[in-house]
Amino acid sequence: MAIDARKAEEYRKQRQAFTLLDDAFMTLFFHENIKATELVLRIILEKDDIEIMEVIAQDDVPSLQGRGIRLDVFAKDSKGKLYDIEVQCSERGAGFKRARYNSSLLDANILEKGTNHEELPETYVIFITRDDTVGDNLPIYHIERTIVETGKQTNDGAHIIYVPASYVSDTPLGKLMEDFRNPNPNTMNYTELAEKAKMLKETEGGKEKMCAITERWYKDGWAEGVAEGKVEGKAEGIAEGRAEGIAEGKAEAAKSLIKSSVPVMAIMQATGLSLEKLQEMSQQLGVALVRS
Repeated sequence: MAIDARKAEEYRKQRQAFTLLDDAFMTLFFHENIKATELVLRIILEKDDIEIMEVIAQDDVPSLQGRGIRLDVFAKDSKGKLYDIEVQCSERGAGFKRARYNSSLLDANILEKGTNHEELPETYVIFITRDDTVGDNLPIYHIERTIVETGKQTNDGAHIIYVPASYVSDTPLGKLMEDFRNPNPNTMNYTELAEKAKMLKETEGGKEKMCAITERWYKDGWAEGVAEGKVEGKAEGIAEGRAEGIAEGKAEAAKSLIKSSVPVMAIMQATGLSLEKLQEMSQQLGVALVRS
């Protein structure tokens, strides 16, 4: 019984620590969430007339000859434009060639046989990344095909956009990225995001939905810990590995929240780590703790 209670408390803390930059939580948050998806696209694209008709999270796009892809969030608007929103916490999954591949498979799966290529709809592949993976210290990056000799855009309707979630500003985009970093729905800027986050984290129905992804999150951490701590299959090695996996999961979550400028009290509440431990992490990262 004690183990179950301890695990339940760990789950509760991690559930509260999830942000929209966490893949599992983001998937549950955006699936069929038209209102939140409209908000994100309207702000990033600066188009207030976008009307989303369909949203699917973790949508599979096949390839007839090679590797298919699973889109984080796929959306279609009232004008037939298609959107792929990808949330990436590491640079490894957010390279330009990944964006190119996603864009190409969207095109390859749109047109039916015999349809004219001129009927291809506009597509947007949008990467929201934890850090500034492009590295030019800009709030947003628009990538368009251009004619090298003239610098003119081809206007072929395929758009790739990168948005660093680390961007801090009092602009609509800055506030949106702040909400992506924020684990607390009660202090989010946009009600369209806060309402769903609050439902998932604070209501009984939401907690039930969150239970599965929280368990998966911990199992992933345990698996990594077991692999490192296991010695010839001994039970004590597995136990040590599991403990290390949980500790590592907490540490990684805390580091991500520190980088995202989440207040230190919220990090302590979400992870159970002491102020001294968080101060040590902030010194290692070279990032000051936010006190309020």
